[in-house]
Amino acid sequence: MMWNGDDYQARFDRIAADGGDVHGEAELVRSFGPATVLDAGCGTGRVAIELARHGVAVTGVDIDASMLDTARRLAPDISWHRQDLVGLDLGRSFDVVVMAGNVPLFTPPGTEAALVAGVAGHVRPDGGRLVAGFSLDRGYTLDDYDTHCGAAGLVLEARYATWSRDPYTGGEYAVSVHRKP
Repeated sequence: MMWNGDDYQARFDRIAADGGDVHGEAELVRSFGPATVLDAGCGTGRVAIELARHGVAVTGVDIDASMLDTARRLAPDISWHRQDLVGLDLGRSFDVVVMAGNVPLFTPPGTEAALVAGVAGHVRPDGGRLVAGFSLDRGYTLDDYDTHCGAAGLVLEARYATWSRDPYTGGEYAVSVHRKP
């Protein structure tokens, strides 16, 4: 799938200009007090840029060149990498790895386990977290995701219906927090 990074970013700029909250993902991630964050599937950098604005050392990874061009223009001081999350190896770990914006749904069918393994390999041992939010109406279930996280050495810590931590009681969207013991 090809994106236009500037058009994608303009959508969030309009939401923010109209008074909408576009930083719920970053606020949830910040609540864990991380010093380092990997924004996996960073797109135009909306989450990464907000985290960096609050002093978090952020690295962004995305496969789409147009999205990264926009991210680099908006925040040239952040480390941006063009790589596939499947098989990702940056050679380091992070306090939190975040996948916002339905990231698991954009990987080719059948590669979800490899996607989760790729990002989970960057979660710091002894309490690092993987935080992901995605729609549940597109064929990738929470059971599948939890199984893939478990296979990658992560355990479920919390699940929410929204990035603002509304309780998850079922529905078509979930935000999951998995922890590396």
